[in-house]
Amino acid sequence: MNGLYRPRHGRMIGGVCAGLARRFGLAPSTVRLLALLSCLLPGPQFVVYLVLWAMLPNEDRHHAAAH
Repeated sequence: MNGLYRPRHGRMIGGVCAGLARRFGLAPSTVRLLALLSCLLPGPQFVVYLVLWAMLPNEDRHHAAAH
């Protein structure tokens, strides 16, 4: 599956960065670093993270919906 979801393993906080990394074929540490660095710029990055955390399904629900 190549959908966007929060994986069960490899999470640090909510699994958003790990899910984005898995979806786009990047290392989770790279996505986490980019997310952290983006917080130095003005903008709603933290709000976007919270929205993604609330809207992205957990891996279990993602796989259940696919079957």
